[in-house]
Amino acid sequence: MGFLDGLMGNASEININDVRKEFSKVLTSDETVDKAYKLIRDMFIFTNKRLLLVDKQGLTGKKVELHSIPYKNITHFSIETAGNFDLDAELKIWISGSTAPIQKQFNKSLNIYELQRVLAEYVL
Repeated sequence: MGFLDGLMGNASEININDVRKEFSKVLTSDETVDKAYKLIRDMFIFTNKRLLLVDKQGLTGKKVELHSIPYKNITHFSIETAGNFDLDAELKIWISGSTAPIQKQFNKSLNIYELQRVLAEYVL
């Protein structure tokens, strides 16, 4: 992910081996990381059991808030592809009990259809 993409609010795919090492303390013994995306310091991680939203806070990023969302709680989701003038793609995820969706933007180089496929495999 380029620095400029991060400043523009776009997320990019990151290496899942690095994610496994960093979050080994919160993953269950039979949980695997399938995809992971990073937006400056924040991340969201797709495992075989749940969606993990990682919010790193403060100047150093040592304070971390983790949101664990079981796939069964995702009521629906949508993708919006990047266009000629709109340079980013967008993912929206609605969680049961919440009216506002979780929204994430991705740079044009990310295959938004692949991301949608991973989410659909677990939610549907």
